[in-house]
Amino acid sequence: MKVVILAGGYGTRLSEHTSVVPKPLVEIGGRPILWHIMKLYSHHGMNEFVICCGYKGAVIKDYFMSYLSHQGDFTLDLQRNRIEMHRSGCEPWKVTLVDTGEKTMTGGRLKRVREHLGDSTFCMTYGDGVSDVNIRELIKFHHQQGALATVTAVQLPGRFGAINLSSDRPRAAQFREKNTGDGQIINGGFFVVERQALDLIDGDSTSWENEPLARLTEQDQLAVYRHRGYWQNMDTLRDKTVLQDLWDRGQPPWCVWDRDGVVQGAGVKVSQPVIADQVTL
Repeated sequence: MKVVILAGGYGTRLSEHTSVVPKPLVEIGGRPILWHIMKLYSHHGMNEFVICCGYKGAVIKDYFMSYLSHQGDFTLDLQRNRIEMHRSGCEPWKVTLVDTGEKTMTGGRLKRVREHLGDSTFCMTYGDGVSDVNIRELIKFHHQQGALATVTAVQLPGRFGAINLSSDRPRAAQFREKNTGDGQIINGGFFVVERQALDLIDGDSTSWENEPLARLTEQDQLAVYRHRGYWQNMDTLRDKTVLQDLWDRGQPPWCVWDRDGVVQGAGVKVSQPVIADQVTL
């Protein structure tokens, strides 16, 4: 099964970084967030990726073109134009990079890579969000539901503390951090999709999140997998700071793979599948 990663957006709300590199290459812990996403899928045995490039797509292509040399040791014979690899620290990834257009919408990007997906079920996610979602259980749930697509639903992380003001003076009567119970249930990405669902995409101007998902819902063909564990997108500089802080403290809950000999992400709540009509996206 292949994994499609949408990596072509402008990332305007993270312009401090995306003026230089595309958002999927903005680093957390010295590694692009795209790498973190791929490590999650690889942890669950999925190592074939189709990356939909757009804005600064050449930078993403350059990253993977030089990945082997950056991760391994080698001898370079300049006169004979030969390279002898001694040690490779690379993951067993097969990566297809496709220029899907700088202004193409998410649905259009999916349709443009159709020829690289074969005829089987595939996974799809965005290039700016990390999670500890159990991909194997997600795929299993998708096949059990028999739907054309399954979306992972997550709770929007709380962002702001709640303050109650005293009625007679400008002092806080109560303050509490906003908890996860205050958040809305939203589309967290991490889709599983049947190839037939791509027929619902009209063209480059089609947003996957609009017409195709609406049509799938009308046809009772969109299943929803409720994930109650960790999820965080990297939409703003604040989001990046949150992720980097977790990494620096050695507590990145999305790192379910082995990092420095220690398996991260243990002890979190597991995902719970629900049927589509229980969640409004």
